[in-house]
Amino acid sequence: MSRRRTLEMHRVKLNEIREIMNSMKTLAYMETRKLARFLDAQHAVVKSLETTAADFLHHYPQALPERERSTLVYLLMGSERSFCGNFNERLLRDLDATPKTDRQPLLLALGQKLHSVMTAQGREAAALDGANAVEEVEAVLGRLVETLGHLQAQHGPLDLYVLYHSGEDSESLAKQLLPPFQSLGTEAPPCAYPPILNESPVDFLAGLTDQYLFAHLHAMLFASLMAENRLRLQHLEGAVHHLEEKVAELLGRSNALRQEEIIEEIEVILLSVGLVGRTRAR
Repeated sequence: MSRRRTLEMHRVKLNEIREIMNSMKTLAYMETRKLARFLDAQHAVVKSLETTAADFLHHYPQALPERERSTLVYLLMGSERSFCGNFNERLLRDLDATPKTDRQPLLLALGQKLHSVMTAQGREAAALDGANAVEEVEAVLGRLVETLGHLQAQHGPLDLYVLYHSGEDSESLAKQLLPPFQSLGTEAPPCAYPPILNESPVDFLAGLTDQYLFAHLHAMLFASLMAENRLRLQHLEGAVHHLEEKVAELLGRSNALRQEEIIEEIEVILLSVGLVGRTRAR
């Protein structure tokens, strides 16, 4: 097989890979557009619950349970797939930067790609399937809440910290979710009078905590998936640009080889004409 034929086959394969990556880029862009519609609404839900909690706890601080010995849990929201740069590695660097305590934390890795990276580094973590698209977030959230419920049943109260990428700037954040409402401000509540409850303050706080945990995990999953797809979009754009340069380079080399072949063919023709002329002259 000629060198030019080999280059042409290589160029065709690179073009096919480029088309596949362009399709992946399109899918990632579509996900960011869908997620943008959900994120603002979900953040508004979380903000509303925090406002309610701040008002309630200002008037019923005794509803908060006494702090007791608890199990430390780190939930890392990583990626289910590849082609998202150092998305997972940044989470692990932030995990290493968390304050050290005398408690051995339990690690939950959300996303099979993240779990494979942690396994390669010798980190023990429970693996949970992550979301590939917006439509899968609800199922992932259900499995996550169920897993946290099992951990609480086995180990008692949890100190739950979530490491995830924000959807706006793709920065990795660490947020404490359990015990709940630890980051609420101390500003004056919007209402000067205590809320009227149809149940005990302890029961009300328990129900509010469940809603808050569910809503906040929901918002974090959306934000993480948004950041993942933005990084994937950037990563694939760079890869496609590199492929385009490589294809152009191969095309140039193929054209140069084709010119050499044409020159060789002309030389052969001229030699053949010369031989015919000399033969007739005899």
